[in-house]
Amino acid sequence: MTTPRPLVRPARVLAAALAAGTLFATAACSGSDSSASPESDASSTVAERGLAAQTTSPAASSPAASESPSDLSEEGARNALITPADIEDDWTQVRDPREWRDTLLVGSVDVAAFVDGQSDVRDCQRLVDALFDETLLGKPTGASAVTGFQEGDSRLLYQVAAYDKAELDDSMQWLSELPDTCDQFTLTGGDAGERTVQVIETSLPQVGDNRQGLTVTVKGESGGDPVTLSLDVAAVQMGADAITVTNGGLDGADHDTTSAAVEQGAQRLQEVLAGRTPSPTPSGIN
Repeated sequence: MTTPRPLVRPARVLAAALAAGTLFATAACSGSDSSASPESDASSTVAERGLAAQTTSPAASSPAASESPSDLSEEGARNALITPADIEDDWTQVRDPREWRDTLLVGSVDVAAFVDGQSDVRDCQRLVDALFDETLLGKPTGASAVTGFQEGDSRLLYQVAAYDKAELDDSMQWLSELPDTCDQFTLTGGDAGERTVQVIETSLPQVGDNRQGLTVTVKGESGGDPVTLSLDVAAVQMGADAITVTNGGLDGADHDTTSAAVEQGAQRLQEVLAGRTPSPTPSGIN
């Protein structure tokens, strides 16, 4: 006599019924409106975002999608640079301002060597190291263009560059804190002995998404003679892009020139980011 096999159909029927009940309950919850709790809505939103992340690019699905990388091109960065007409007076454009990081002879004073020293405060050291460099806001991650001008004993370094947005935000925050963290400090080392550095906040035209202005004064001796170097430092942020200005010299910092460079430069960058080529700046601007 053959032993009958156990019946499995009831278990399958029960499983199917449970699955149907689950689907029915899910459909009923989905069909509800005001009866759903805020927590349920949040869970649903999170689930939808998770699904979207599987079918879209990381940039599109990221909560920081509005902080997309810069579209600034190398040509656009060059077009966004200011010209002598933007700052008027008798400024002359120099051939290669990148050479200033090594030596910047103004009269008998090597300004680059004068500001080359050590500070006990890391944030202050970072500022000093970047005064005549292209790393005031950190290292660009995209397009970058630099120009420079000279007038008598004054020098102006101007940069347009694209950055990592989060790092740029941090750099702008760092700049804003310098008048407190580095209001006065001492530089040591080098041929100039001890130098006293002061940092104060200055105002800039209301342009860009964020901006920060500083005046940095370095006092010491060079070749046995007293020397005072005054520099305006300005940065304007537009999304993941920014312009930076360092302007001044042994005769002080011309704040009007700094403001003109910021205002005209921000307008030029804005036009580039809108897909236009800025028109040449006419002479005699206000």
